[in-house]
Amino acid sequence: MTRGVLWAGAGPGAAVASVQLLIALSLLPGVVQAQVTGVLDDCLCDIDSIDKFNTYKIFPKIKKLQERDYFRYYKVNLKRPCPFWADDGHCSIKDCHVEPCPESKIPVGIKAGSSNKYLKMANNTKELEDCEQANKLGAINSTLSNQSKEAFIDWARYDDSQDHFCELDDERSPTAQHVDLLLNPERYTGYKGPSAWRVWNSIYEENCFKPRSVYRPLNPLAPSRGEDDGESFYTWLEGLCLEKRVFYKLISGLHASINLHLCANYLLEETWGKPSWGPNIKEFKRRFDPVETKGEGPRRLKNLYFLYLIELRALSKVAPYFERTVIDLYTGNVEEDADTKTLLLSIFQDTKSFTMHFDEKSMFAGDKKGAKSLKEEFRLHFKNISHIMDCVGCDKCRLWGKLQTQGLGAALKILFSEKEIQKLPENSPSKGFQLTRQEIVALLNAFGRLSTSIRELQNFKVLLQHTLDNIIDQNDCTS
Repeated sequence: MTRGVLWAGAGPGAAVASVQLLIALSLLPGVVQAQVTGVLDDCLCDIDSIDKFNTYKIFPKIKKLQERDYFRYYKVNLKRPCPFWADDGHCSIKDCHVEPCPESKIPVGIKAGSSNKYLKMANNTKELEDCEQANKLGAINSTLSNQSKEAFIDWARYDDSQDHFCELDDERSPTAQHVDLLLNPERYTGYKGPSAWRVWNSIYEENCFKPRSVYRPLNPLAPSRGEDDGESFYTWLEGLCLEKRVFYKLISGLHASINLHLCANYLLEETWGKPSWGPNIKEFKRRFDPVETKGEGPRRLKNLYFLYLIELRALSKVAPYFERTVIDLYTGNVEEDADTKTLLLSIFQDTKSFTMHFDEKSMFAGDKKGAKSLKEEFRLHFKNISHIMDCVGCDKCRLWGKLQTQGLGAALKILFSEKEIQKLPENSPSKGFQLTRQEIVALLNAFGRLSTSIRELQNFKVLLQHTLDNIIDQNDCTS
């Protein structure tokens, strides 16, 4: 159909319909580009393979896992002060509120409060109660078994020497609370403006690796980037060493994932006190459309896939840790705990079956002294970002920001602890590598969020195509 034919209608209705169709067709390139296809940079994996793997293998299982008691309750401290600037004051929007979980609702095995409560040797209720009364992890109660004493002492020793990629909340803090993640879903709360901008600006500009010669803001929320179309910036980015490129892509991918969650669970309307949440196509286009983002939307989405691969690789690497019989994801419900571990091990088997993993051995692989220094710099930059999460003014945004950052921190810790994981004993306390329950819950929920993001992206593709089809159909009916 040519433009001449479109405008051939005799009446104004035909002209209006023709204009609508032309507008829709003009959006088609953006819709196609937003699908994001091809091979990802810095790895040999194509996006189509990830989509299929996530849709048919990972997403259904990880969704079920997140509903299990062990993974739905997360202990977090939302009252830690921001260490970098004066408090902006917490958001007063009602959807920013986080409802803590009443003590009576928390499973007994989780409420006990011991970091290693997933170990079978600690599943004795009496020992859990004794552990809860201890002033700190190293203060071992004399009524504990020798085996448990050894485990707890090892935990204290390990925590003192551990190089975390992320700042973990002190679960013994009086301001730390258990939160039911299913009752506090991540979605758009209305939190925006200077406070939100400052958080992301600090993350990008002060923690991503950027030499002084690059003036263009990394922060996609920056009010102005001039006339730069981004190509010179990405040319510079590709010139960085792999490790620094990876760092930027991880942060960008995390930002893209969070934005997708907000677009997919947007407050569409609120009538008679009953809010309606759902996908907001306009908001999705504002954040990811190639035209509206000056070509950067698809790049952000590719970084989301890259982050997915990083955390997928971490899950495949940590599988031996959980496959040991000594590990029991303990909540106090023996039958459910066994089912939870079976489901978790099934997910690990799927992650190991993926054939196009990111090769982390290519990172920090040069001169030993230089590689060690770069790895430490990498670790400290990321740890600093975990501190910034305490500056988020919206409690619900802070909750999910802390969880996803801690999950990524746990993934990075796993990727660079391969030797320690391989040396794990089968039936005794781990030496040299441990994961706290907080890390385990954050790791699997963070990956679940990425899996959901990729699934939501597929939904937006369908919605965009339906929107286009409807406009074309309407034009056919009026022409």
